[in-house]
Amino acid sequence: MIHQYDLVQLIKAYDPNVDESLINKAYQFALEAHGSQKRASGDLYFSHPIEVAALLTEMKLDSASIITALLHDTVEDTKITLEDIKTEFGEEIAQLVDGVTKLTKIKYQPEHIRQAENFRKLLLAMSEDIRVLLVKLADRLHNMRTLKYVKSPDKRRRIALETMEIYAPLAERIGIQQIKNELQDLAFAELYPEIRQSIVNRFDYLRQQGNVVVERVINRISKVLDNQGISAQVYGREKTPYSIWKKMEQKNVSFEQLSDIIGFRIIVKNLEDCYRALGVIHTHFHTVPNSFRDFISTPKTNGYQSLHTVVMGPERQAIEIQIRTEEMHEIAELGVAAHWSYKTGTTNKEGKQYRWVRELLHILENATDSQEFLENTKLEMYYDHVFCFTPRGDVIMLPVGSTPVDFAYAVHSDIGNSCVGSKVNSRVVPLNTELKNGDQVEIIRSKNQVPSPGWLDFAVTGKAKTEIKRYIKDQQKSEYVKLGIAIIKKILAEQNIEFNDTIIEPLLHIFSRKTLDDLYSAIGDGSISHSELSTGLFPNKKPLAKRKSAFSLLRFKDKTDKKESAISLKGLVPGMAIHFAKCCHPLPGDEIIGITNAGKGITIHTTDCEALEAFANNPEQLVDVSWEKQSNDEIHIGRIRVVLSHEAGSLATLAMSVYKGLGNIRNLKITHRSHDFFEMILDIEVRGAGHLNNIMAALRSETCIYSVERVRGSKN
Repeated sequence: MIHQYDLVQLIKAYDPNVDESLINKAYQFALEAHGSQKRASGDLYFSHPIEVAALLTEMKLDSASIITALLHDTVEDTKITLEDIKTEFGEEIAQLVDGVTKLTKIKYQPEHIRQAENFRKLLLAMSEDIRVLLVKLADRLHNMRTLKYVKSPDKRRRIALETMEIYAPLAERIGIQQIKNELQDLAFAELYPEIRQSIVNRFDYLRQQGNVVVERVINRISKVLDNQGISAQVYGREKTPYSIWKKMEQKNVSFEQLSDIIGFRIIVKNLEDCYRALGVIHTHFHTVPNSFRDFISTPKTNGYQSLHTVVMGPERQAIEIQIRTEEMHEIAELGVAAHWSYKTGTTNKEGKQYRWVRELLHILENATDSQEFLENTKLEMYYDHVFCFTPRGDVIMLPVGSTPVDFAYAVHSDIGNSCVGSKVNSRVVPLNTELKNGDQVEIIRSKNQVPSPGWLDFAVTGKAKTEIKRYIKDQQKSEYVKLGIAIIKKILAEQNIEFNDTIIEPLLHIFSRKTLDDLYSAIGDGSISHSELSTGLFPNKKPLAKRKSAFSLLRFKDKTDKKESAISLKGLVPGMAIHFAKCCHPLPGDEIIGITNAGKGITIHTTDCEALEAFANNPEQLVDVSWEKQSNDEIHIGRIRVVLSHEAGSLATLAMSVYKGLGNIRNLKITHRSHDFFEMILDIEVRGAGHLNNIMAALRSETCIYSVERVRGSKN
């Protein structure tokens, strides 16, 4: 355990003017608070905060951060309160300790919810003071170094997985490469011990064979740079087992096939020498194509700057070289900690000054819950990134796999919401196009556009997903409200009662809803069933006898019924409160019936859909619905099954017949093929059942087409 005097000396090594008395006071305060508490390793518990404080001295952090590290477990694990901290050390230290205090006190919650809530709290704390994250990362690093003493394998795995998915990516986001690398490798050792040991053994074998040529490469690089008058420090290192395994996974190659397992850094005096050194390296070594990346002209969002290149070494193995200045090197190693050292007392402490923190806060504010927030952000933090440009030349960094939709939301939420198309490198491309490094992206907008639920199928960034989901949720509630009102009106109309607030307001108390919109929404999404609603409206009315079968409404419906009490689909947006069944694809003009599903609204089926048999014993889920007069501009999907001859031109004949009928084939799937015939399913864009019937009649007149029929659903 590091002693009090030794800790003070570590701080004085970079900050001679440190307030020794305050450090000593914090040391003694924490030592007495923890007393004889022990860790799982058997060491005194106080050894942990001491080690965390020592880790922060390696980053040359200010006294407030060091004191916070010493005190960070006192509030949770001892009788000390935040008020005690505030009294003894002031408001700033108390706030930091409060932010760093362990976040594991959320009880009686599943693990994934606890983890998500912890991450939410951590983000809120670090948004106010980024030092919270620096102390928390040091805390996690020491806990990972001593993870082997935790007896429960499940707990060790949980901690390692959380470290890999959250803390290591956070360390990378703020640019602290040393901590990121060690966190990843320690977690890797716990999660995949056999794989890691295999990589270590292969490294040992290469060393024995003399194939790890770090010193030879350092000497050669130093010599060629010195000959050109470039003063430089050259360092070489083997890459960590985790980074090697990650490359093996990404490239789908074995260890023997992997080339760049050794990395070198060239530290020069100034910016000009960075590019001069690059030219010298490329002159004296064969370069690996497409391996050069310039992070000096285009820095990462965490401030990282370097030139990256890969060249062939003396044993014909690929070696990665990073070239940077001394200042760039400090930022590369310490990240934001380089800006929060003891010297920068006037630096803005707020984490919100960093764009990526602001983006995470935006996602948090708009996420449905903590779990959704975590899922939307941890993958984004974990993946590699591509750098794209706006038409004005601004750089937008996005996770690999991002699309123009992600780009649009990264620029601004309003641009994402109004996105109708995109141009990449001056070419019009689909919105699901995967962006590459260096792409220039232009977003085409329309004031009439709104986010599409389909965008969720290819959006990658948390911000894009959250914004799209927020719009859908808001729009969906509005649709549920409209549907709920329609359902109430239908039930009242059956009793010849007009809709009015006097009748509705008592339902707020009955169903424990705060507002009328909440009530209507719950009725519309099916959370409040029709029978429950009827009982709430007419508590003294004797309930009608339950139908023997759901088909009593379908098969014995009065054909002269003008459907005054049927729920009209007019004004309801498909995919929100109402959904058209994909088994039978109902069209305007078809006889239809609705099926209520709690929390999901109403699904519309044709009355002859075979899938309705599943509801034969649940008539209370049925609701009568009707079409309204449709606009000729509205497009619907009709599904048909076609059997045509296996002869030249038959498919062209089919397509031409649909085209002449003013339809459009949305999708085509061959379901059966023989020597003489094809059977296929077609989805056709039409205006309604009458339009589809006309197209089907035209298809039947073609000699190469043997049969045409509507797909009427499935019992399965």
